[in-house]
Amino acid sequence: MADERLIHLIDDEDAIRRSASFLLRMSGFRVETYASGVAFLAVAAEVEPGCVLLDIRMPELDGLEVQRLLGERGIALPIVMLTGHGDIALSVRAIKAGAIDFLEKPFEKVVLLRAVEEAFERLGAAQTGQMSVAAATLRLAVLTPREREVLDGMVRGQANKITAYKLGIATRTVEVHRSNLTHKLGVRSISDVLRIAFVAGFGGPPADG
Repeated sequence: MADERLIHLIDDEDAIRRSASFLLRMSGFRVETYASGVAFLAVAAEVEPGCVLLDIRMPELDGLEVQRLLGERGIALPIVMLTGHGDIALSVRAIKAGAIDFLEKPFEKVVLLRAVEEAFERLGAAQTGQMSVAAATLRLAVLTPREREVLDGMVRGQANKITAYKLGIATRTVEVHRSNLTHKLGVRSISDVLRIAFVAGFGGPPADG
């Protein structure tokens, strides 16, 4: 049941902690909040398993560093990154490092709940990382050359307008290709598209954030 599921919300902005906590509690989840990554890491080894909502930009330790330290300590909790506008490259790095999804602030309730539900599905089924390189490569084989070029831009963390400029096409055309990728690969989100690409070893490294 939803009321048995716990969410660890880590964000240095009090307004985000209050608003997101309210939405999640009204939807039947239990929520523990932390004002910093340092505060969460201090107790992470003993916390009850649950979904982690982790802000990507925080003082002291940012979300990517918190994610890395959790991994080093063997604490395998599903992570959904909370990002600001312009954090595309950082979001791609988070997905490559194993995050379930990323949500751009301000996020809508339905988007937040969908990401949380997927995180709990991963927690329950232990599905992360199970796709083989061969399976991921086979799925990417259905893409057209242009779609692969757009995917390469996504993997590198490029904004749509940058990819459009480099390919000599309209930004709207890039957006259409991105949408087509989810349908062709049979997934629900851009995060899922990126995970398939990373497993297959597709494209170059993400741009620096």
